[in-house]
Amino acid sequence: MKAHDGMYIGGAWRPAAGRDTVAVVNPADEQVIAHVPAGTAEDVDAAVRAARAAFPGWAATPPAERAARIGALRDVLAARKDEIAETVTAELGSPLPMSQMVHAGVPVLVAGSYAELAATYAFEQRHGNSTVFLEPVGVVGAITPWNYPLHQIVAKVAPALAAGCTVVLKPAEDTPLTAQLFAEATEEAGLPAGVFNLVTGLGPVAGQALAAHEDVDLVSFTGSTAVGRQIGATAGGAIKRVALELGGKSANVILPSADLAKAVNVGIANVMSNSGQTCSAWTRMLVDAERYEEAVTLAAAAVAKYVPGERVGPLVNAKQQTRVRGYIEKGIEEGARVVAGGPEAPLATGYYVSPTVFADVTPEMTIAQEEIFGPVVSILKYEDEADALRIANGTVYGLAGAVWAADDAEAVAFARRMDTGQVDINGGRFNPLAPFGGYKQSGVGRELGEHGLAEYLQTKSLQF
Repeated sequence: MKAHDGMYIGGAWRPAAGRDTVAVVNPADEQVIAHVPAGTAEDVDAAVRAARAAFPGWAATPPAERAARIGALRDVLAARKDEIAETVTAELGSPLPMSQMVHAGVPVLVAGSYAELAATYAFEQRHGNSTVFLEPVGVVGAITPWNYPLHQIVAKVAPALAAGCTVVLKPAEDTPLTAQLFAEATEEAGLPAGVFNLVTGLGPVAGQALAAHEDVDLVSFTGSTAVGRQIGATAGGAIKRVALELGGKSANVILPSADLAKAVNVGIANVMSNSGQTCSAWTRMLVDAERYEEAVTLAAAAVAKYVPGERVGPLVNAKQQTRVRGYIEKGIEEGARVVAGGPEAPLATGYYVSPTVFADVTPEMTIAQEEIFGPVVSILKYEDEADALRIANGTVYGLAGAVWAADDAEAVAFARRMDTGQVDINGGRFNPLAPFGGYKQSGVGRELGEHGLAEYLQTKSLQF
């Protein structure tokens, strides 16, 4: 797979400042498929300077013209959908159907939503004797993860462009090839030079340099809570705005009136998607005591359909594989009952982990408190609705969740009391216009829709 050997800065591919590279490994067969430059602080500085130089012109571009460019970007991504899907499969390991439908398909929807929003959003508003202007923040440093490599890029870059900001992107080192394809797409879509810039490399070097750069006005980061704390501290020292989408330990609450079989099967599918490498995955399944064992039996049967190497891909790298297997071993050590899967590697080659279901999990267990980021489901028992709510809210996270009941009103009443940013009611479908983000240690700020656009705007009021 061909990779660019430079950085995309100021509308052109330029040689990197250093000679070090990062190997890109296919997690399904453990083979190196490409090398990309390991960016330095010098590369980041060049990219930020290009973004700063381009900012006045892009900020002054009428919203309708910005919308047209984002629409053109959406069209390019749609036209290159197959190439994008194949690239994601190669560097992330996602099964090709998943890459086609989700990894390549969803970003097209999100980009399209911002093309429409940029053309219709009220960037100027009248309140009494004041005119309020919503203006672009400036230069955005976007640091994205590997688990949804294109979606996470588009979810940051598209609203930033719609707002009139310019961007420097530092993608995850495991999935840089998708980011390079996105850079090509911005050029093909006709974005002015310097409006979008790409620096590949390692987080502690290029990512830290971007977060700390004095000429970056806002840092948008998606990743672990631990790294989010570091970025927040760095940005806070410079009085710099941040948007942080961090970890999750989402609860799938199945109320006694719910269709148990449907709730369990959809819940298992939710966690197995993307090999469990989803921050919003419903990794804690909460079931009433009376139907608990029935739910365990249903979950074990459901997870058996997710065969490693077929419906479930590998984890992204060897470190992640070791980490997830360690959590499975910890669950066994603390007394949870394995009803499917286990710590043994299911295949001799590739960073695969067996899809695993735990029963007899108690709320204080490690596997019920910490984000595992793998195909692992914990089933917890509750005695009544108050107990279910206590368990659901009983972690440091609050990113997402699900509630199932006989009717939507019952589920909504429960969901309103959950300390979490997004809840799916009886299997509610993904909505690219709905704000996504968390409570508590799951982050600060929101992505997608109008709320996502607002992250990249600042407010000025004129009284007359």
